Amino acid sequence: MTVFFAAGSIFAEKNRAKREPNNKRQMGLSPDQGIFRIMYELETNGILISVEPDYLDDQSEPNERHFVWAYTVRIDNRSSETVQLTARHWRITNGEGKTEIVHGEGVVGEKPVLHPGEAFEYTSGAPLNTPTGFMSGSYEMKTARGKAFEVTIPAFSLDSPHANLRVH
Repeated sequence: MTVFFAAGSIFAEKNRAKREPNNKRQMGLSPDQGIFRIMYELETNGILISVEPDYLDDQSEPNERHFVWAYTVRIDNRSSETVQLTARHWRITNGEGKTEIVHGEGVVGEKPVLHPGEAFEYTSGAPLNTPTGFMSGSYEMKTARGKAFEVTIPAFSLDSPHANLRVH
């Protein structure tokens, strides 16, 4: 089974609606699915990373231990400098604690350059052999002057309706 990868896009954020404070999870009712969806956000060095995971029932085969999620990432440049995303680092952990480390250049085949006030959004996917897991990671960025820095991607949960979830 193939996981899809969609291209990203850059757009200016001049007339954007006010967002929740940084580092907070946002919950809301998804009108298309009638379930609660969670968005994870974290700001590092003026770069806000927002992630919204989505379980893909139509690409998953629970009886074959194959569960697939899409996740949409939005990168907002709230800093006063132009920055470029150069690399990604992911830790993908399944429900049994097995972790896969993924490193690569850019995201979805691009190394986006973001001027102050611009954002880049992309959607990618992750398969697991368990009905639940989580992802976390970081992006390597550099300023137009060549200064490298790291931006943290907030840890986010990958939960399917097939998971036996318990509140702690």
